[in-house]
Amino acid sequence: MAEHSNTNSIVTQKHITENSDTEQPECHSQRLTDGGYEEDTTSYCFYARKRYKEGEQVLLSYGTYANLDLLEHYGFLLDDNPNDKAFIQLDTDISTSSTWPVDSLYIQPNGRPSFALLCALRLCATPVNHRRAVGCQVYAGSLLSVENELLVMKWLAKRCHDILEKLPTTAEDDSLLLIVIEKILYNPSWLKCVDLQRCKEELKSFLEVHGLQMEGIGVSQLPMKVRKSLERWKLAVQWRFGHKKMLISCASYCTNTIERLSSQQYSTERKNQTHKPGW
Repeated sequence: MAEHSNTNSIVTQKHITENSDTEQPECHSQRLTDGGYEEDTTSYCFYARKRYKEGEQVLLSYGTYANLDLLEHYGFLLDDNPNDKAFIQLDTDISTSSTWPVDSLYIQPNGRPSFALLCALRLCATPVNHRRAVGCQVYAGSLLSVENELLVMKWLAKRCHDILEKLPTTAEDDSLLLIVIEKILYNPSWLKCVDLQRCKEELKSFLEVHGLQMEGIGVSQLPMKVRKSLERWKLAVQWRFGHKKMLISCASYCTNTIERLSSQQYSTERKNQTHKPGW
């Protein structure tokens, strides 16, 4: 498919078009998904939620999947996926200090922590003997204090930086590698105009696995098997690039929040000092 979205077009099935003038079974309209595996028929079925005319386009929703899920189960990803998520390793205390499900603790595409992750971090940054008292505020999404929020943002920014530093490649490396892969796929001769220093080893390893040499790229047409592998590699690099960008955005968001809160805290302290006796 040339383009993908969270909605996929499928061909209207024969049994749907033949019964287009009859009401669909009530049970179908009450289903929570557009499709599923039916044990009694031992088949994967799609459910029509309305009457369809013959030849009418039928749409199937993939659901609210993150790019990793789309890539793993459907073989594609979206450049701008509002449902994408970046999960980071959390300390045990953070995961167990609240009742939020682990899969709700993530970083959003815009770099902001999810509501659940922010609440869990705020609660964890609170002394253990005070957590019960502030529980209602935390689960309501309220900011507990400037000091608490600063601790949360500093911890999250550091965690994102630590993860990025431990990765074998940087976002800049991935960006360049995607350009190189694109060149190889569509016009290998352009490679001579690209600086390969930052991705040379990774590219060299890929070519060697397929019995090719750097010097041979651009001289002859790539075998179809190599092109397919290159396209799959491109998807993998796109995913890891997007993952890094979310971590970078999160670190930036935390840094900006820290600066804003620190400025507010300083202004408040100065204001309080000016109102003390003797000033």
